[in-house]
Amino acid sequence: MGTPKEWQITCRDIASRRRDMTVFVSQGHVVVTVPPGEAAVLTPLEVGRLRAALRDAVVDASDAPDS
Repeated sequence: MGTPKEWQITCRDIASRRRDMTVFVSQGHVVVTVPPGEAAVLTPLEVGRLRAALRDAVVDASDAPDS
């Protein structure tokens, strides 16, 4: 298997502070981390980036060996 990929998506928390969401693949599963204890507030452009990251992660996850 190749180098693990990780995607960072900029967002804001509910108090409008800049935060990041992370998308990665672990053992054939897509994992999304968000700011701890916060809501992730996304602009339409950031939603598009999240969608693209999820799409790419799904492709990577489907290529991963079953665990």
